[in-house]
Amino acid sequence: MKAIIGLVLVFVLVVTVVALFAMSSHTEVSVSPVTVIGVSTPVTVRLANPHGVRSVDAWLEQDGKRYPLFEEKAPSRRLFWKRHEAPHRVTFEAGKNKVSELKEGKARLVVEAVSNDLRGSTDSATAEVGVVLAPPRIAADDLQHYINQGGMELVTMTPGGSWSEAGVRVGKYTFRSFPLPGRPDQRFAMFAYPWDLPAGVAPEVFARNQAGTEATAKFWFKLFPKKFRARDFPVDDALMEKLVNSVDPTNTLAPGKDLLGRFLYINGELRRKNNQQLADLRLKTEEKILWNGPFLHWGKEEADYADLRTYISHGKKVDQQVHLGFDLSDTQTTPVKAANDGKVVWAADMGIYGNCIVVDHGYALQSIYGHLRQIDVKVGDTVQKGQKMGMEGQTGLAGGTHLHFSMQVDGVQVNPREWWDEHWIQDRVMSKLAPDGAKASHVSKTEAAMSAPHKTAKGKHRKK
Repeated sequence: MKAIIGLVLVFVLVVTVVALFAMSSHTEVSVSPVTVIGVSTPVTVRLANPHGVRSVDAWLEQDGKRYPLFEEKAPSRRLFWKRHEAPHRVTFEAGKNKVSELKEGKARLVVEAVSNDLRGSTDSATAEVGVVLAPPRIAADDLQHYINQGGMELVTMTPGGSWSEAGVRVGKYTFRSFPLPGRPDQRFAMFAYPWDLPAGVAPEVFARNQAGTEATAKFWFKLFPKKFRARDFPVDDALMEKLVNSVDPTNTLAPGKDLLGRFLYINGELRRKNNQQLADLRLKTEEKILWNGPFLHWGKEEADYADLRTYISHGKKVDQQVHLGFDLSDTQTTPVKAANDGKVVWAADMGIYGNCIVVDHGYALQSIYGHLRQIDVKVGDTVQKGQKMGMEGQTGLAGGTHLHFSMQVDGVQVNPREWWDEHWIQDRVMSKLAPDGAKASHVSKTEAAMSAPHKTAKGKHRKK
């Protein structure tokens, strides 16, 4: 009898062990996209296993050698493991600071995890990476840069060392650079000093390599601060209903909201989305000058760039928004003409702007035309200064017939008034783009003026 009981217990134990072994799980190991490692590169790994993870190890392999980067261990649970452990992330440093023997070239990043259950399965993820250790360098020109708040300026620069990206940063805004015509070793950037930045922000040029290591340098500038106009904007029920139904006639944007709620959604959230749509069009640009001379100005100015509008309904403030552009009034029979030579990159409805056209003038300089009654061009069309593109109207968030006109530099809307001035264009832009017009300092001559390279986060998205 005892023998039978013993056999039964052994059988139960074996079955239990087999069952626990069979129920053990694997770990899903996901490494955040990383293709280049530099002096100090953060790596984030996501680990997903319902039973948890007993240990995590990470290392770099290069030239047949293995260099440890990270190790983490948890108490072992082989029989009484967890069943619903949430995924978690670990972040560690990879690069020259961690591995002094690391050399430029190719390497392999390996992350290995062991599940915290009976089987203790080992799972791993690998990534082939490049190692970039040489720092970038950058020098700005020695010109005087006068900037109107809400306006723009152009600076030339000379990047050096190991770099993959260069441009200008003004506070939270970043502006791309392009090759300087006639000077292949130099670049230039048109950049804005946006309306919403305080007066104490100093623009800087930067160069960044593929590993995220960055060098910056200052340049001479003088800002002319501007006090932008503030106006009350009365909106009665009739006007509010007209505006809302013009943008959202089928009530699909903010279903369930009353008239005021729909208006606030359109005037706020949709406005931000539409301005982001405009900013994203900066990527649809040609790396050459398409414009020719000053931009055309027409119509009566009814609203200015960066007007702060306080919306009043039934005697109460209900909203406040900034109007980024000019409202140029005329009649419905007035044609909308291209302000300058360029290429159409948008010709369709765009929310609060109604029927809208965006024309690219090269080097991420673009003009914007809103509230049209009709559009007579299509994306890809080349237009000439003064060419009819459509008719003025009151589509979108427009109370009456007018043209909303604005301009943007690399996705940041600026005051168009500067671009209506031929002397300003020649003095602040064209003179610096001529092959002998820019006096950019060469890196080799300005090492002492450069800042030391430092680490910055990769892939930072421009904020609008």
